[in-house]
Amino acid sequence: MLLNKYFISFLILFFSSLQLQARSLPEFADLVEDNGAAVVNISTRQSVQQRHPLSRFNGGHGGEFQIPEGTPFGELFKHFLGEGTPRPPQEATSLGSGFIISEDGYIITNHHVIAGADEVLVRLSDKRELSAEIIGSDESSDIALLKVQANDLPVVTIGSAEKLRVGEWVLAIGSPFGFDHSATSGIVSAKGRSLPSANYVPFIQTDVAINPGNSGGPLFNLDGEVVGINSQIYSRTGGFMGLSFSIPVEVAMEVVDQLKQTGSVSRGWLGVYIQEITHEIAQSFNLGRPVGALVSQVIPDSPAQKAGLKAGDVIMSFNKKSILDSSDLPPLVGRVPVGSKAKVELLRNGRKITLNVLIEQLPSDDKPIAAAQSKPAASNRMGVEVVDLDADSRKVLGRGVLVRKVVAGSSAHQAGLMAGDVLLQLDRKNVKNVTDFRKKVANLPTGRMIPVLVHRQGANQFIVMKISD
Repeated sequence: MLLNKYFISFLILFFSSLQLQARSLPEFADLVEDNGAAVVNISTRQSVQQRHPLSRFNGGHGGEFQIPEGTPFGELFKHFLGEGTPRPPQEATSLGSGFIISEDGYIITNHHVIAGADEVLVRLSDKRELSAEIIGSDESSDIALLKVQANDLPVVTIGSAEKLRVGEWVLAIGSPFGFDHSATSGIVSAKGRSLPSANYVPFIQTDVAINPGNSGGPLFNLDGEVVGINSQIYSRTGGFMGLSFSIPVEVAMEVVDQLKQTGSVSRGWLGVYIQEITHEIAQSFNLGRPVGALVSQVIPDSPAQKAGLKAGDVIMSFNKKSILDSSDLPPLVGRVPVGSKAKVELLRNGRKITLNVLIEQLPSDDKPIAAAQSKPAASNRMGVEVVDLDADSRKVLGRGVLVRKVVAGSSAHQAGLMAGDVLLQLDRKNVKNVTDFRKKVANLPTGRMIPVLVHRQGANQFIVMKISD
């Protein structure tokens, strides 16, 4: 009887172990078989004008190697190098992937796959090759929409990236290095990643093997739903190194809808420059922890200025979505429909404030500028020499003093202040001019972190400074 109990317990443990293994090692064969036909190979052709052979002598500055007329060498060079003879354009090609989202031939891929293409060809799984029309393309999100003339095409099922969990299994299908319909798998490593090349995309990070040619292909969850579009890798070699980034499918479909309707994409605009909150900045602003997006500059006549946002505000949530890092804010703002209102919750001087902002369309160009010069005034306490702004700079910035010199080893030097910076605020108080600067420096507390707002290279940013005794 006792042996039977032990045997039954062993069987339970054995089968439980098998179930655990089955859960941890998913089966991808059916997923690939069901969805592979909707994944396509994309190739492009582009005419590139060849440079003249002599152009390699121009130092790369766009000029030409000049041969004096009437010299013996002039005719010699022309004879052998063909100067003045038109050279035929070269044909450049690129490869990528895509996937079909409608039976009548709409296809999603990356912008960088088809950028500058004169011709786009789509090869289906049944070996048909069709010419594709570019309906529209958006560089900011790296999404492009194509259309081929065909019917009854296999399509993918659109899922949700928001429901993805870190650690969840995912599968990519694409054409790495031109090898059609290659499948690779991995897990979701992180969500909401911000990359320097794309401010408006909260990328999905995975460890799925992605290589050149995979761009534009789909990322599937285990239910066979597309949750992302494979877009970028982090690599020091040009090949896969374990870091792959995919565009969330929600972002892609919003872009696709606009491209279908208008052929272009409009994004919401708040009109602020923001920066990351470090531990030192959090301490200087009396924040409990370094979370939120610190407003370093409010653009004149922007939605933010009209709603009452100010430099030094810390945005804690946008439309009820928490802002943990400054990079969380741009994608949320960009996805708000133009002309609608958004709720912004922020901290200002330790007080919680809620503002309603009427979101406008992101302009194509906004370039704050600054410059300055005038009579010098030194401040040994901070270790800087400053001057008043000239009339043009004061008209642009409205306040501030120009840093002419920073004393080595001073509090300002240790904080990273540089000659050419414009000091706009000290300890969250505006600096009007040199006279006002002297008064405010004299009253700065010693021994604690204070925020200093500076204008540098066309943008505002906060730095942290501690005045020593």
